[in-house]
Amino acid sequence: MNTLNRSPSPIAATLIAALGLASAMGIGRFAFTPLLPLMQQSFGLTLRQGAWLASANYIGYLLGALVSLIFNPAPGRAARLSLLWIAVLTIATGFTHLFEAWVVLRLLTGVASAYALIGISSWVLNVLSQQPSIFYGWVFAGVGLGMILAGFTGLAAGVWHQSPDHAWLAMGICAVVVLALAWRPLNGGAGAPRAVAARPPARRMGVEAWKLTLCYGIFGFGYIIPATFLPAFARQLISDPAVFGWVWPVFGAAAALSTIISAYLFKQALPRNVWAYSLVVTAVGVLAPALYPCLATVVISTFCVGGTFMVVTMAGLREARLVAGADASRLIAAMTTAFAVGQLLGPLTIPPGTLQESIFYPSVGAACLLLAAAITLLRRHSTT
Repeated sequence: MNTLNRSPSPIAATLIAALGLASAMGIGRFAFTPLLPLMQQSFGLTLRQGAWLASANYIGYLLGALVSLIFNPAPGRAARLSLLWIAVLTIATGFTHLFEAWVVLRLLTGVASAYALIGISSWVLNVLSQQPSIFYGWVFAGVGLGMILAGFTGLAAGVWHQSPDHAWLAMGICAVVVLALAWRPLNGGAGAPRAVAARPPARRMGVEAWKLTLCYGIFGFGYIIPATFLPAFARQLISDPAVFGWVWPVFGAAAALSTIISAYLFKQALPRNVWAYSLVVTAVGVLAPALYPCLATVVISTFCVGGTFMVVTMAGLREARLVAGADASRLIAAMTTAFAVGQLLGPLTIPPGTLQESIFYPSVGAACLLLAAAITLLRRHSTT
């Protein structure tokens, strides 16, 4: 009995959390992005249908965040159940070609992904609360590693002329492996004590917390257009899957390396400052392909957005831990909810037409909002 309630070591918790985030986000949330151009080729999926499938996932992500915000579940239990559903739903996606079924599966996978992110993040932040910041870099690098896996799976399927079904099934098997490795450790005592979680939120989780939530929601809106459509955009420029298929693995590699590097370089910096400056870089990546659509700007966007979006997540959730203390799960859920609203609205701003024409105004608007959020974060720090 005691072994089940014992918290894992910091290294073990870091590894488990990284693998869990690789499955929850790299597979559950982002596997659709590198597979979208292949699904267009194999099944005649239109860009508009792709946007609806993306939006279904974002709606599910919003629902999962809202449920977590309302019920504030035990982090370890939430993480375990959501990783189970991600594995099941990913495998199920490979067994159907019905658009309506894909919509339902993407919706449910979004619910599980949000639940997993909140549960795993809350679980590991409590374990690592007294550890050096480099541990956080390795934890959140897991998302990028999952994206690399999804990207190379999509790349291999395209180069070897395999059906996207095989790619979905392969990633589902990977999710099952992660589930098996993480199931028992996530049942340990690392989550916030339920006595703490049952208390009313502290007063400092008022105006300050909602400012963080607003800025995080803007980030969700700002990054989502390139995070959804970059591979499809690259496919319009170069039809060879051996070329456009590299966009997502590189995006994931930038995401994985950026969290580790930033944890080393900015270990003395305040998380909100890292967050703010990362938003500026994200804005550059959002604007580049919209202003001048070519392969070079796709590469710029890949590195700018891929290299900052998990840094923003890591810094934002660490800032939530500083604001809310040990019971950060409720604030993390609120921020994730705002993020989900933002990323849900992003694809819906894409009007009908070619992708090059459609992303211009949404991308300019998103970049302006990202810069406004960065200024808000920096000004808030200067006045506190």
